[in-house]
Amino acid sequence: YLSPQFSMSSNVYIPLVLTVYIFTFLTGLPSNLLAFYTFLVKVRQKPTPVDILLLNLTVSDIFLLIFLPFKMAEAASGMVWPLPAFLCPLTNYFYYNSIYISSFFLMAVSVDRYLGVAFPIKYKLRRRPAYAIATSVVFWLIICAHCSIVYIVQYEVLSPNGTATSKNVSNCYEHFSPTQRQILLPVRLEFFVVLFCLPFAVTIFCYVNLVRILVALPNISARRKQRAVGLALVTLFNFIVCFAPYNLSHVVGFVQKKSPSWRVYALLLSTLNAALDPAIFYFSSTAVQRAFANCLATLWHKLNTILSRCHLPCLTHCGEGGSELKACLAGLGWGGCRSGVRSTGTACVWGCGGAQGCAGRGPWVGSEGHWQSCGEPRAGLAGGRGSGVSFVSGFGRGS
Repeated sequence: YLSPQFSMSSNVYIPLVLTVYIFTFLTGLPSNLLAFYTFLVKVRQKPTPVDILLLNLTVSDIFLLIFLPFKMAEAASGMVWPLPAFLCPLTNYFYYNSIYISSFFLMAVSVDRYLGVAFPIKYKLRRRPAYAIATSVVFWLIICAHCSIVYIVQYEVLSPNGTATSKNVSNCYEHFSPTQRQILLPVRLEFFVVLFCLPFAVTIFCYVNLVRILVALPNISARRKQRAVGLALVTLFNFIVCFAPYNLSHVVGFVQKKSPSWRVYALLLSTLNAALDPAIFYFSSTAVQRAFANCLATLWHKLNTILSRCHLPCLTHCGEGGSELKACLAGLGWGGCRSGVRSTGTACVWGCGGAQGCAGRGPWVGSEGHWQSCGEPRAGLAGGRGSGVSFVSGFGRGS
């Protein structure tokens, strides 16, 4: 949507673009895939409307993340499109599609939560997964139809005689002719009203009243109230930070007949939506909370396993003026040295006490090899032969 006066390549700092894209990709892809798997399992076992809506939200985020590497390649090439021409409108189509479909499904989740609290009995009796499926189909059709403007403007350009011709430019979806701007200006204003203001207003109404009702009910647990407040805050933050600046640039561009210079930064904020949506999933579903907790616990367990297997010796230096290193290694969960072999199979190295420094009295008993000698106090510690273990040298007295 950028005009020739405000080219993306001349208004944005390339490292910033790459940083935002890479951060969004690295944080958004694994968390969205985990949420997608969790919701898919729930929908197949026992579908509920909110799970169906959140599943669609993860799908829209994954589409953006799949095509985000193409945007990275564009940024790395100085905002010159380096890929085949057909990928330009396709990438932007899914890019903008994900931004607007997210706002609609966030609105739908807020409506579901509000109705469940404001009209619990009536809504429970009429709550059907089929309604959520039908709503999702309608949302996808509306957004896909709107975002087809990417193909209309970027790929097909009206020639002077009124026939459609293909446009081939090195800058993807950046420079527009006066004819294209005549189409874009009213369309993006309509985007602002229909695809942003409408879902934003509905979301604000639903969450404000949801929180107000829950706070007034004494029989609602504090945990449920905290989840509702967290969901409302994260969703509204997403709208205000990720969606509002970019959509406001539509209005400014329509009034000024050209895109504002800050529009490119607003578009970067919209990209962060794919990294923030997992926080909404977390507050919306206990299943996602369990999945995230199990995933983090598994990663932490594997990290501890790797640390316990690494060939870092447990050192204790007892020479003159020396200090024990056990406290440092204890921070990694190693506990400290003792006479014998640790249960993990990691060997210990003992100092000998007194002012003599390390004399190598204690045997190094372990699967890696045997302790040979420490040498003189100033020699420090040398590596054991044949063990493949790297020791700390120059650690003796006076070093």
